[in-house]
Amino acid sequence: MGAPREGRRGKRGDLPMAFQSGGQRPAPRSVPVRSEAQAYLQDYAALLEAVSFPSFVVDHSWDVVLSNSAFTALFRHLGPHPTAMPDDNFLRFVLFHPEAATVLGPDHETRWCLPMLAQFAAALDRCGPDHALQALRRDIAQDPIMDAAYRQGVPHWLRVAGARAAVSDGAVRPLVHPDPRRGVTDCRVVEETPQTLRDLGYTRITLVPRAARRTDTPARGPRRVRRSAGHLRVVPAPEA
Repeated sequence: MGAPREGRRGKRGDLPMAFQSGGQRPAPRSVPVRSEAQAYLQDYAALLEAVSFPSFVVDHSWDVVLSNSAFTALFRHLGPHPTAMPDDNFLRFVLFHPEAATVLGPDHETRWCLPMLAQFAAALDRCGPDHALQALRRDIAQDPIMDAAYRQGVPHWLRVAGARAAVSDGAVRPLVHPDPRRGVTDCRVVEETPQTLRDLGYTRITLVPRAARRTDTPARGPRRVRRSAGHLRVVPAPEA
């Protein structure tokens, strides 16, 4: 395994930028508390790196704070995107990256987008006028497909599937394994967040790949699957 990811949040051992500057979470009032939190995150990054499955830590708005090498390997074939890379903000990646289906499967709009949009709607209701969440809402509003999914698809889907379907922990969702010998499979989403991490406003998510699905054709490498320009299948069609 390589070293924990370094990116716009600073070098390993530094606090994430949102934590350093306060962001949506007030900065600690005393240096000892800040130093303790910084040391904890540094050690937790080392723990995360020891995990063989893709594992990452997000804040309340799905900004990725920490991630391991397996997480990086899962998304290594993705093309660049200015705002929707998976190691920057995982929700933006799921909703807006045109190649998300190459990793999350061809039906990712139903099995990834809608559950996460439902979680986002709940977070928006819970947090109210939060700057980071409101910025996400504006981006969703500017995308006709995702805005329709948010306003029409999510309520319809929750009525059909039930509120439990929006819960991440324990959910089984599609995944295209980076090893072409394994191909399309599913993963179990596991949220396992210790109290100290939770107190900092963070959640840890691990994607545990399951056995590859049976197929009559050999598995192939990732394909450039781009989002189509239509409504999601679960969004009711507009009445004539």
